[in-house]
Amino acid sequence: MGTVLGAMRNVRWHELQHAYGSASQVPGVLSRIAWGDAPTSDEALSDLERWIGTPPVFDSTAATVPFLWELAATDTVRDRAGVLDLLATILAAGNPEHPAWTRAAHDAVTAGRATAARLAATPEAQDAPGAPGAQAVRTAATRLLTAIDRHACPACPAPPPREA
Repeated sequence: MGTVLGAMRNVRWHELQHAYGSASQVPGVLSRIAWGDAPTSDEALSDLERWIGTPPVFDSTAATVPFLWELAATDTVRDRAGVLDLLATILAAGNPEHPAWTRAAHDAVTAGRATAARLAATPEAQDAPGAPGAQAVRTAATRLLTAIDRHACPACPAPPPREA
């Protein structure tokens, strides 16, 4: 798996669930997002959103989020803006029957705030040559940053005040 997504092997995916059953397929889908051509990557991102990101969230959601942050930060990923949008979807989703899953998923998304801030603030002059959708990434990162900063839900405690 190389450096990108290398830590996926440390997750016991077969013990986790998504909307349609075992999360054992999640590493393959994340790999398709990372290295697939445009149609393959788009299909994989759509699958992952249906599995872990649409209400409700599942126990596999929190395990998947760190890898989504890794993909969002990797210049060679084709739809980094789509990955950031999926993170925003997860932050807005919940599972009333499993508030601990909701909290874990939301905590995993908010833990990546520094990455979102870096992506939102990247000057155009620093765009990697041929980086797909650099402006779309900045826009999606800005939206996600706003969502993180405004996040409030019954499963999550109020965040501490942020320094200006």
